[in-house]
Amino acid sequence: MAGCGHRACRGIRSPGEHSWHCGGKRGTCHTVGAVPSDQAGYSSVTRRIVSLFCCLLVSGALASDLPTYEVSPIGWVRKSEGKVTIEIEPRYQPALLGLDQFDSIWVFYWFDRNDTPEKRNILQVHPRRNPDNPLRGVFATRAPVRPNLIALSRCRIVSIDGTTITIDGIDAYADTPVLDIKP
Repeated sequence: MAGCGHRACRGIRSPGEHSWHCGGKRGTCHTVGAVPSDQAGYSSVTRRIVSLFCCLLVSGALASDLPTYEVSPIGWVRKSEGKVTIEIEPRYQPALLGLDQFDSIWVFYWFDRNDTPEKRNILQVHPRRNPDNPLRGVFATRAPVRPNLIALSRCRIVSIDGTTITIDGIDAYADTPVLDIKP
């Protein structure tokens, strides 16, 4: 099925009419859970991330005609028997060339377990969830609730074997989608 033709959600496949709602805004173009046609073979988490990004970006595009972007995981955080790894999708193995020259990496990942409209709308928090701490805007904290749920951790590289990067630890759950890695 062809997309609706709106610049921000071109290529969305959805049965029947599709509509979106995000952050209190409403419109006709997108439904949370719709799959962009070029993402049809991806996992449900990838499709969910893309759909949620589309929801966020469609609302922004209608409000101010912003460009749209798509993000898909390059890998996943894995935790087993006290060992923490990042499993990179095999198609991205060539991107690991030279990474073994570094001691540590920045890992960008998605706070997927906080991905609800309610949590995305929280803009002020008490740091470390302690009400004794003064209220701050989420951009002045490391809180996992924020409009765009992108997280960042500095991790020491223990080893790299094929598409598996063993790290010393990360403040993320097992199976958290990894968006990017930088030295």
